[in-house]
Amino acid sequence: MLDSIVLIQFLRKQCSADFLITDFENYPWELLIRQARSANLLSRIAVFLEEKEWLQFIPEKGRLHFLSALCLANANARSAKWEVNEVYRVLSATNIDFVLLKGAAYILLENDASKGRLFSDTDIMVYKEQLDLAEKMLIKNGWFGDYFDDYKQRYYREWMHEIPPLQHLKRQTTLDVHHTIIPPTSYLRPNPKKLWEKALTVENRAGIFVLSPLDMILHSATHLFHEGEFNQGLRDISDLDLLLRQYIVIEEQWKALILRAGELNLERPLYYALNFTKKILHTPVPEHLLDVAAEKAKLNGLVKKVMDELFLRALAPNHETCKIRGSNLANQLLYIRSHWLKMPWYLLLPHLSRKAWMRLTGKEQH
Repeated sequence: MLDSIVLIQFLRKQCSADFLITDFENYPWELLIRQARSANLLSRIAVFLEEKEWLQFIPEKGRLHFLSALCLANANARSAKWEVNEVYRVLSATNIDFVLLKGAAYILLENDASKGRLFSDTDIMVYKEQLDLAEKMLIKNGWFGDYFDDYKQRYYREWMHEIPPLQHLKRQTTLDVHHTIIPPTSYLRPNPKKLWEKALTVENRAGIFVLSPLDMILHSATHLFHEGEFNQGLRDISDLDLLLRQYIVIEEQWKALILRAGELNLERPLYYALNFTKKILHTPVPEHLLDVAAEKAKLNGLVKKVMDELFLRALAPNHETCKIRGSNLANQLLYIRSHWLKMPWYLLLPHLSRKAWMRLTGKEQH
């Protein structure tokens, strides 16, 4: 289904020691660039090309795009580190610890998933008991949210795993402050204290933590397969591929990952992550351990087959050359599924009704 997509072909091959482009002049650089840009992966492809010392051989028109993407990635990393420093300056003043999540964590660790990783929001997690104080301190220092939308405030504060997004008044950067990684109304509900127990202190930065490698993988998997937004789904699959290749090498580590998923009640997102990274990017997931993950996820054959059809369509790059028949329907069904996973029906139906009304009337929605 995805084998003919140039971007996916490149991502599969770039991890192979024997990957070699022999004809740089006739390689489909333009198509690769267009597909990678649509998936927010152009900077990552540029980093891979730089590491292989291939940029100099690419025709100038294509090379300029990759060089520009490298500059953008470097600027994004600098901006992310600055933003983390500013958050740390504010929260450390009142001894509020926080865990960096997703892109900001990758950048600060400079792990493999940080390569060319672009993102606009900085995500952190604080203890729920310190959430109000953290918000007050951030507001005092220039971050501000939409406090005029009563429904949005209620939606986030009663049902979600984070407060409404905060935006810095001067830098216009966005900060998402979480107290756990999945909405408390969800049926999964991993205990955030278990995440804190395994969190690692960032070197020389007491008060800043990152999730353990196992939890980082599980959070990435959960975010992708629980949220229902797949416009950058292939980028997130690439993140997972790089994290798994870096941190999960020997069989004991695979087993530990599956065991940790059970401790956090995240068996199903883990199975989807292992299944689709293997199917899409040929991540070296041992087949017998994929079977174990599927058993732990308690998915029957029919459900697995249906989800394969839906996710393989939704995770394709959002580009005209990558369209797969039924992809729009797949995205719609997975979007509905994500809301069903987040909220019980008695909260979900009024919420979706309101969203539909806001859309019909052309009013702003969250």
